[in-house]
Amino acid sequence: MSTDTPSAGDGDSMTEAELQARIEELEETVADLKADDEQKKMTIVATQGSFDMAYPPLILASTAAAFGWDVVVFHTFWGLDILHEEKSENLQLSAVGNPNMPMPNALAALPGMDRMATRMMEKRIDDNGTATIDELIELSLDQGVELQACQMTIELMDYDEDDFYDDVTVGVGAATALQHMAESDIQLLV
Repeated sequence: MSTDTPSAGDGDSMTEAELQARIEELEETVADLKADDEQKKMTIVATQGSFDMAYPPLILASTAAAFGWDVVVFHTFWGLDILHEEKSENLQLSAVGNPNMPMPNALAALPGMDRMATRMMEKRIDDNGTATIDELIELSLDQGVELQACQMTIELMDYDEDDFYDDVTVGVGAATALQHMAESDIQLLV
């Protein structure tokens, strides 16, 4: 049996060892390509900016990123307030129309009840050791989650791009968000 195997194309010969090395190199390349294809993608669209609705997209995004997923959270309309440094500090939990609030809507509609409900939840979060919204934003960014701010909403709300947390991707249009959604394994609207 000959140890020389002709290579495709140029008329040169490869030894069996060279051919085996080339096969191993190609197998590694194919394995790398498969690994890249297997990375899950998730797109979350955050449309609500109340205190209690800031948590779901950030918790889901940071958890998915911890699993190595490629995660984008597109913030639009009131969801944009989650990424606005000043406004995110003052997000309120709405007591009216919330079926889980232990008070009737007539009482929940009184002035100051949203603030009271928010303070109660903030205390519960603190007592439980749960991360704050600010901490979840930083955690998400540190884990590689791309937090996007909708350009149309920035203009509509007359926000300045400097008002957002550092490393937030500003100026993202709906077409860009849709492209990521189309490529994603999971799409969520929160």
